[in-house]
Amino acid sequence: MQRGGREITCLGIESTAHTFGVAIASSHGGILSDVNSKYSPLPGKGIHPREAAQHHSEVAPIVLRDSLEKWGRPLDGIDVVAFSAGPGLGPVLRTGATMARALASWLDVPLVLVHHAIAHIEIAAYMTGAKDPLVALVSGGHTTVTAFKGGRWQIFGETEDITLGNLLDMFARAVPLQTPGGPEVEKLASLGTVFLDLPYVVKGNDVSYSGLLTATKRLLSSGAALEDVCYSLQEMAFAMLAEAVERALAHTEKNELLLTGGVAANSRLREMLRIVAEDHGAELLVVPREYSGDSGAQIAWTGILAFSAGLKTEIERSFVKPRWRLDSVDTPWR
Repeated sequence: MQRGGREITCLGIESTAHTFGVAIASSHGGILSDVNSKYSPLPGKGIHPREAAQHHSEVAPIVLRDSLEKWGRPLDGIDVVAFSAGPGLGPVLRTGATMARALASWLDVPLVLVHHAIAHIEIAAYMTGAKDPLVALVSGGHTTVTAFKGGRWQIFGETEDITLGNLLDMFARAVPLQTPGGPEVEKLASLGTVFLDLPYVVKGNDVSYSGLLTATKRLLSSGAALEDVCYSLQEMAFAMLAEAVERALAHTEKNELLLTGGVAANSRLREMLRIVAEDHGAELLVVPREYSGDSGAQIAWTGILAFSAGLKTEIERSFVKPRWRLDSVDTPWR
């Protein structure tokens, strides 16, 4: 994005799942503040949409206040308000949207709808300097291999059922471990020594993780060591994704592979995809850990990109879109 001309400041609100975040970004200075609060379900429990929405409603004014204090300027210095309109859980999406509409109306500034997956991609591209990458987006809501062409992100592979992040979370709940499950599984996997037989399902260039989840639960019930199950689960799930990524990289001939989303924080996944990238003469670029999960920062930054390209939405038409597909979104700033 060109940084010439008038500076634009955008307040971004994230609320697609367990995180409520408010950040402020500048077209000239990047991320100026980023404050997030996470709803944490009890061990063995998943995200309850109404409980998460209640959490977001309760922390929203506190998170907003703290983000403004970190920025060090008053609210009337905001030029644009952006919010995550989807995909995500309906009740929590509506919580963030309500706050965004109220702020945009009170400040009399434009309102921008942001696609959550695109926000993951754009914050990673900004932080790493990626220009035209093949993207592996892996999180609780997305497992997608995508590249930009013809004004939109095109899908070169995706999950046919549950996402990689959901696989790890659902396995963690079955143990039970604290959610999000990815970090807990990674810790235990580092202690595993025995590779256990598990299903490997790649269909065309799509992956399927539901059978893998069932098989790991069966291993646990049969008395297999938890560390070995975690180790085997990671190896198999990541290898399936790596195969899909390698095919897409060979097809697109990109020289950049960008890894983003919450599961991008996993060291073993990074290692596997680095090998794939090197084999095809590409560079692996990984979103910084502090921006791998959901955050207001990704929404604020993408809000600036969208607004600078002329995108904005009337408050009366600012509907949330829980099932908003990535490849249906026009992206004119690229």
